[in-house]
Amino acid sequence: MDEQNWRTFLQQIRDGALSIDDALKQMPGEATNETSARDAAGFEELGFAKVDHARAARQGFPEVIFCLGKTPDQVAPIAKSLHERGSTLLATRANRAIFMAVQAEIPSATFDETSRLIFAAGDDKPHLDGRVGVLAAGTSDLPVAEEACGTLAAMGADVQRIYDVGVAGLHRLLSFQDDLRSCDILIVCAGMEGALPSVVAGLVDVPVVAVPTSVGYGASFGGLAALLGMLNSCANGVAVVNIDNGFGAAAFAASVLRNKN
Repeated sequence: MDEQNWRTFLQQIRDGALSIDDALKQMPGEATNETSARDAAGFEELGFAKVDHARAARQGFPEVIFCLGKTPDQVAPIAKSLHERGSTLLATRANRAIFMAVQAEIPSATFDETSRLIFAAGDDKPHLDGRVGVLAAGTSDLPVAEEACGTLAAMGADVQRIYDVGVAGLHRLLSFQDDLRSCDILIVCAGMEGALPSVVAGLVDVPVVAVPTSVGYGASFGGLAALLGMLNSCANGVAVVNIDNGFGAAAFAASVLRNKN
């Protein structure tokens, strides 16, 4: 590890996000057998996947499983490997078949149909100081917004939901101005023309993360129109993630909170 990684690693131990036992397993050093060799390298070899057990030490949160394109028989062993080390388990873009396979290995796991997130609490108990506001322009944007909310909750952030406040009825958004300004960072999910993040960013002095959603009629091109609109925002301080990427927006917001001091 370089100096910055060591600092992050030691901070995780100090803050209780990484147990002493898990820290010892992740420290680089001489390997005496196959298991310790994997631990020294910071990952566990499953054949079809290399589970990154050093992710929390480097980035502040354990590896998150992206389920899309994976089979239940692939996701379940990865989830088990993470959970056995005491890590908080978070899996995105899951379905019920994948959840059933994970729950067979981890009975405490839960699944949310809207966000498509699988979650199981670990020993690390992550906590972030500060509040993230998550806005959705319309009810159709809720799967993406809820993915962001569930991710933030797993990462230990305080979340405030502000839903159905799109520009078609601007008075709805304006009634939440005090709530917007009480947040440390805002995630704004919108489809159609994707105008909501620009409006929000013009009202606050905190970072705004724009999430284009694939909601809209044909000329929205599956979220491309919203993406381009957000990239061309005339408001200051708007960062944009990929279409429907509620997880990526949440991870960015968590990083802002983690490093704000």
